[in-house]
Amino acid sequence: MTDLDTGLLDPVRAGSPAEAATGDTAFLQALLDAEAALTRAQAATGTAPAQAARAVTEAADPARFDLRSIALRAPAGGNPVIPLVADLTEAAGEWGPYVHRGATSQDVLDTAAMLVAVRTLGLVLDDLARTERALGSLAAAHRDTAMPGRTLTQHAVPTTFGLKAAGWRSLVLDARDRIATVRDGLPAQLGGAAGTLAAFADHGAGAGPAAGAEHAAALPAAYARELGLAAPLLPWHVLRTPVADLAGALALTAGALGKIAADVLVLSRTEIAEVAEGAGGGSSAMPHKANPVRATLVATAARRAPHLAASLYACLAAEDERPAGAWHAEWEPLRELLRLVGGAAHHTAGLVEGLRVDPAAMRAHLDAAGGLLVAERLSVALTPLLGRTRARALLAELAARSRAEGRPLAELLAGQPELAGADLTGLTDPTLATGCAGTLTDQALERR
Repeated sequence: MTDLDTGLLDPVRAGSPAEAATGDTAFLQALLDAEAALTRAQAATGTAPAQAARAVTEAADPARFDLRSIALRAPAGGNPVIPLVADLTEAAGEWGPYVHRGATSQDVLDTAAMLVAVRTLGLVLDDLARTERALGSLAAAHRDTAMPGRTLTQHAVPTTFGLKAAGWRSLVLDARDRIATVRDGLPAQLGGAAGTLAAFADHGAGAGPAAGAEHAAALPAAYARELGLAAPLLPWHVLRTPVADLAGALALTAGALGKIAADVLVLSRTEIAEVAEGAGGGSSAMPHKANPVRATLVATAARRAPHLAASLYACLAAEDERPAGAWHAEWEPLRELLRLVGGAAHHTAGLVEGLRVDPAAMRAHLDAAGGLLVAERLSVALTPLLGRTRARALLAELAARSRAEGRPLAELLAGQPELAGADLTGLTDPTLATGCAGTLTDQALERR
């Protein structure tokens, strides 16, 4: 068996585009890309031969490397870059001395992690775009589809499904904006042993110390250009803002998608059934079931992501110029967070694209409350007739009777002598009590 992690216990990411983008092969590719780009950047700044850049780039072919061997040799130095550099140096032949020249392991692994993140976030953004489009269509189609608003698990006042979908879309756009901003700012890492670029300056000092320092100072930007990453202002070995920003954006995205999943899970309950997944999942024991599997997987990611983000935030407190343990502790949580959010975004897109909405069920639940959902509206309408205190007291009394006797609130109101002659037309229709839901939906859909 060649793959030690097939995703057997992680259906959130298994088979998703993000899984392939964050796997060991993807990380190997990114590590090799980082190493080859460094030699090319040195050639571009005049401190390495062009032949070296071509040779190292050609040698940096993932097919030539044994992942398992690299992994098994990594503990000896505490990271996989050291054995990788040995293998790449050998593969580059006579140009091997130009592999990894002046760099430290953290330069390469941090840069590779940023490459993997940028590539994965592109996939996440694609799925968020799918989700946003589907939710926009749902919100527009159901702009005026009335349904019970629920607060603290109970029916509150009427709302619309369009407004709910518009709210989901707003969260997705919030996530999109944060992900895009973070992705575009992820930097390459280059500082050398202690973040001073000293070795790079020494390698470029053939024309004198000043020229060597000038070459070294220009190298991080050249390196970033080779990789399509942002140029770092400083080496960030112990300045972990890029990782913290990434953690925050990913955790927010997981939570935003988790909100959609949480609502779908509630509204698709058998006794509610106001929405349903387009193709529910089966049960190993109950053949009649169509479980909301996609929503379940997204909810799983939303529960796991904050803890992974917390692990990354904990690594901000890193000692010295390069830390022992803090940087190493980031690798797996970062990959898992990228995988989780990538999987959740992919499942959410499929969920909302296939979501089935049942307006009849929503209307039935509005009616099942016996008109109680319009009590707030009636309180406002009756206050000029009865005074605020009496209006609220009367409605509280009639609401209790409605629940106890199973009679509609409108029927009980009609029997009140103090309301004789009052025109309550339309005030007890819950579909006419959705306030500014339609206007709010329209406003939300203007956001791009």
